Amino acid sequence: MEELPFVLEQVVNGVVVSAYYLLIALGLSLIFSLGGIVNLAHGAFYALGAYFAVEIERYLGFGGALILSPLLVAGIGIVLERTMFQRFYRSDPILGLLLTFGLAMVIEQTIRIVWGAAPLPFQIPDFIRGQLFVGDMIFPYYRLAMLAVAALAVGGTWVLLNKTSFGRVVKAGVQNPDMVAVLGISLAPIMTAVVALGIGLAALAGVLLAPISGVHPAMGAEIITAAFVVVVIGGLGSFWGVVIAAVLVGVVRGLAIHFVPAASEASIYLLMLLVLLLRPRGLFGERIMRFE
Repeated sequence: MEELPFVLEQVVNGVVVSAYYLLIALGLSLIFSLGGIVNLAHGAFYALGAYFAVEIERYLGFGGALILSPLLVAGIGIVLERTMFQRFYRSDPILGLLLTFGLAMVIEQTIRIVWGAAPLPFQIPDFIRGQLFVGDMIFPYYRLAMLAVAALAVGGTWVLLNKTSFGRVVKAGVQNPDMVAVLGISLAPIMTAVVALGIGLAALAGVLLAPISGVHPAMGAEIITAAFVVVVIGGLGSFWGVVIAAVLVGVVRGLAIHFVPAASEASIYLLMLLVLLLRPRGLFGERIMRFE
C-alpha cells in the first residue's frame, strides 16, 4: 500500500505526457487519413512552435505565445500545403514521405542557423508555479494547467469534426472521397484547413512542453517517433482511437519509469507490438481511402 501514492502519481504524470503526445498524433492522423501523406515534418513544426513561443513570450508574455505561436506555425503549414503537399496527394505515398523527411531536415537546420544549436531557456510562468499536494502525492500546477489546455484543444477539435458541416465533409472525405467529388464538394480547401489544424496542434504541444523539456533544435526528432506509435496503436481514421492510445502510451511509459526506468522507452514499442499482433489496424483503425 505504501507504493500506491507513487503509482497513482506516475499514472497522473503519464496522463500529462499523453496530452502532448495526443496533440501531435491527432494532426498526424488527420493529415494522413484525408491526404495520404505521412508527415515526417510534424515534429519540426512542434519544435518551431516552441521557438516562436520563446520570441513572442519576450514581448507578449506566455499567454500571447500560447495563442500566437500555433497560429503562426499553422500559417506556415497553409503555405507549405498549397505549394508542396497538394502536389503529392495523388502520388505514391513514398514520395510524400521523402518530401516531408526533407522538409523536417530543412526546418531543423534553419532553426540551428537562426537560433543556434544551444538550448534556449523558457521558464514556467510565475502565475502557475508551485505544486499541489494531495496526501503523499505532488502535482506541479503547470503540468495540471497544461493538461487542461490540451483537453480544451482536443475537445474543440472533436466538436469541429463531429458537430459542424466542416467536420462532416472531412469524415466523408476520409471514408469516400469519390462520393464527395460527385456531390460537387472540393476537398482541396478542406485539406488545407486540416493541415493547418494538425500543424497548429503540434505547435501548441511545442509551446506547452517547452518549459518542461527545454527548447533545442532536435526536440522535434525526439517526439515524432512516439507520436507515430500513438497513431499506429490507435488506428488511422479514428479520433477516439488516437485519444485512447495516447493515454495508454503515456500511462505505460509513466509506470515503466517508476518500476523499470531502463525500459521506459522500450515499453511503448512493446505496447505497439502487442496491439499490432492482436489488432493489425490498431485499436480502432478504419479502412480509409486516399484523397484523390
